[in-house]
Amino acid sequence: MAERWGRLALAGVLALALAGCGEQRGGIRAPGALDAFTPEQIYLQGEQALDRGRERDAAFLFAEIERLYPYSEWARRGLIMAAFAHHRDRDYESARAAAQRYLDFYPAEEDAAYAQYLLALSYYDQIDDIGRDQGLTFQALQALREVIEVYPDSPYAADAMVKFDLAFDHLAGKEMEVGRYYLARRHYNAAANRFRVVVEDFQTTRHTPEALYRLVEAYLALGLDAEAQTAGAILGYNHNGTVWYRDAYALLTGRGLRAEAVGDNWLSAIWRQVVRGEWI
Repeated sequence: MAERWGRLALAGVLALALAGCGEQRGGIRAPGALDAFTPEQIYLQGEQALDRGRERDAAFLFAEIERLYPYSEWARRGLIMAAFAHHRDRDYESARAAAQRYLDFYPAEEDAAYAQYLLALSYYDQIDDIGRDQGLTFQALQALREVIEVYPDSPYAADAMVKFDLAFDHLAGKEMEVGRYYLARRHYNAAANRFRVVVEDFQTTRHTPEALYRLVEAYLALGLDAEAQTAGAILGYNHNGTVWYRDAYALLTGRGLRAEAVGDNWLSAIWRQVVRGEWI
């Protein structure tokens, strides 16, 4: 208890001192404002700034520890906290830079897993809108994979796996969005190419049943009945209870066709893999 009160008193004294600096020469960012304080004192003030919702001030304070006391234990702790403060401030580029710096300098330390996780989040938290640049999604996937593979026993691995699946789903969703655009404008070849990407590369996502149905639509419009039938067969085998299969079945039977594997095409190869287990 005494130690806790001592830390609080120390933080209070530092806050008053820095407030005095602020009145005179621009606060904590004034040249030399922090030179007289110990790294622990600056760190405590950074924590206090975080508690008050002043993330930018907190990030500055944590980063200053490394500048004033490089290679110290407090510098290491301050660096990971700077990454955290930047991320909470939604300054994702700065968060990435601080997290990567931590990984470069302290790859074997306990907080390395958290640094990698923050780096991944700095990409992931910008891809909630499916219309955004998908380059961010690829970078998020790569960074999340690092968390999962390099730090599988860390407390962040499970959440990284969930976010990896969601980011993967975003990529499939983008392909579907573009495919539907082409389909609505009767650009059937272009649409089919987009849906094919989903079926071949994103089979585990929730978009696969719709992609197969859209392939039935596109191929029927192109007069490629064998491809349409085979897409319907795969859809029926894997997603028999979905509305997508019911609609595909109606389309095919309305043309006097059946949902069955026909011919020798790329969908036939998937049918052989999925149903017969023939991978060669």
